[in-house]
Amino acid sequence: MHSDTRTQATMLLTATLGRSDRSGAKPLSIREWARFAVWLKDHELEPASLLKCDLPSVLSGWADGSITVPRLEELLGRGGALGLALERWQRAGLWVMTRSDPEYPRRLKERLGQESPPVLYGCGDRAILNRGGIAVVGSRDASEHGLAFTERLGSDAAGQDVAIVSGGARGVDQRAMLGALENDGVAVGVLADSLLRSATSAKYRKHVASGCLVLISPFNPEARFNVGNAMNRNRYVYCLSDAGVVIGSKTGKGGTWSGAIEDLEAGWVPLWVKRSLDAGSGNPELWPEAPDGCPKSLAPSAALQRAIKHRSATKGGHTTFRRLKRYSPRHPRRRRPDLRRRRWWTMRDRWPVFGARTRRCRPRRRPGFPKAWASMSCSWFALRSWLPKRRYELTRSANGWTMSRSPK
Repeated sequence: MHSDTRTQATMLLTATLGRSDRSGAKPLSIREWARFAVWLKDHELEPASLLKCDLPSVLSGWADGSITVPRLEELLGRGGALGLALERWQRAGLWVMTRSDPEYPRRLKERLGQESPPVLYGCGDRAILNRGGIAVVGSRDASEHGLAFTERLGSDAAGQDVAIVSGGARGVDQRAMLGALENDGVAVGVLADSLLRSATSAKYRKHVASGCLVLISPFNPEARFNVGNAMNRNRYVYCLSDAGVVIGSKTGKGGTWSGAIEDLEAGWVPLWVKRSLDAGSGNPELWPEAPDGCPKSLAPSAALQRAIKHRSATKGGHTTFRRLKRYSPRHPRRRRPDLRRRRWWTMRDRWPVFGARTRRCRPRRRPGFPKAWASMSCSWFALRSWLPKRRYELTRSANGWTMSRSPK
């Protein structure tokens, strides 16, 4: 694993080195590193210059209550532990990149700025990180219907050459990634723990070797599961993508819920929410914020892909989301194009509607109509157009069936 002095200095100051680290100094957090990096840039200093200098004299003008010079000296003295850690990670095929590297994901820099992680660990093709794609998030204990929908979504995205960005956790995340990878697609997994173990697992190894999968983590590759890391990981999933889909969530708790709320408040990417009426599901609570929801079509990625193309010309998640409505399969003009063109109909008893130009065809039931309506021969079907959002009441009298607009 090749790493220059700048990368080594950044890792010594910000990275946790696991069991090989015997020092008691706490690495700099993302916000602490942001403050320190700005000060170094203002004083025309590089992180690498701190490795071969008298630190107290160079940092004589630095004053911070939490980032003290003795703490920095102890962190920079972990060179031996860093070398052992890099050797272990190199044997597993991992690489390291910092925020100063040209291959660092530009979406993270643009959307998070100084809050983007200073160090990223990963394995696989780094170029995939700048492709964007669809972020698929959901609960670990999703229903079978939600998991099946997730796998079909990944398969549809693979067929349209759209990458899947997910967290790699059990449940929705893994099904979305595998649904794309098993259909010759591309996926990005942002892991919150155990990157070293996942990179060498049989489930992902062949896809990493073929260049279709890249696994990354802003945390130590050997770190175990941590709730805080899992919650912070969600923002990176959204910021690496161009649109997001929430398959399932729980109201007021869990990483899926907090990540969706954070994305809606920040406006990073347009968000789609799958319709779900399951008990305890938090998706209905997200519908007011994302009113279109996730289309019921098994191939919603067509609409999302068009939104991705328009995102380059329209900056900001909310503006792009308004454009997304035009292409949504739930739009009445795109729901059933054949019914949109047929304005003259003939019912089952060959009763002509609206003049001589008629079309004899088997009556079809549109979504939202009771099944009995499609088999009845009555004049209430003589409508020139019907919008899915309209609702009607059907009453029977001595003269036959009559249809009236239901009160709002």
